[in-house]
Amino acid sequence: MPILRIRSNTLFFKEQKEIPPEQQVTFGKRFGPLHTHPAAPTMSGHPEVFEIHATKDSKIANGEFWHSDVSCDEIPPLGTILQIHIVPECGGDTMFSNMYSAYDSLSPPFQDMIRGLTALHSSEHIYMNRYSDRGKSNEDIECPHAVHPVVRTHLDTGKKALFINRTFTTKINEVSVQESNFILEFLFEHAEHIDHQIRFRWSQNDVAFWDNRCCMHRAI
Repeated sequence: MPILRIRSNTLFFKEQKEIPPEQQVTFGKRFGPLHTHPAAPTMSGHPEVFEIHATKDSKIANGEFWHSDVSCDEIPPLGTILQIHIVPECGGDTMFSNMYSAYDSLSPPFQDMIRGLTALHSSEHIYMNRYSDRGKSNEDIECPHAVHPVVRTHLDTGKKALFINRTFTTKINEVSVQESNFILEFLFEHAEHIDHQIRFRWSQNDVAFWDNRCCMHRAI
């Protein structure tokens, strides 16, 4: 089984066969209880499976802005396992940003300033009306919000990583609104910088498995 490992927080499995949903669920459970998305339609019989389907007429492309999956939940998912079945003729790459690298490259005084700060991660501005064309009304969804550290210590590696993202992170709690906006915009741009990125070009049935605790991603 060919495997390519990139920067310690994303695994790519190349040249795979199509994985049946039940097999993907079984594999995912090896790493802990599976997460169910609070708003998106899920696969019938497999609520842990979030189906992504887009065409040239789609009004929304899932994941088109930098994010860590469902960071608005009180306990966000540890990781995400994605297999692609239909590959576009061109485009459709996914970018990943290493949040260890983003934190490590900040100056020590700036690291000192943001350690101990917390941020609000919200979802109402993302999820409301988003899935109405797929049969999900606003009454059928949840829009969670949660507070997380701006600098997160990884439970397994002990390393520090930024834990903010442009999609869900809306405010730093311990400072004024003006200071929060300034700090967050700087951190967003810093974490999204090309120095911390890799870009993956998909082939049919490729599988990616990434650690949401120390990386964020964006669908192109």
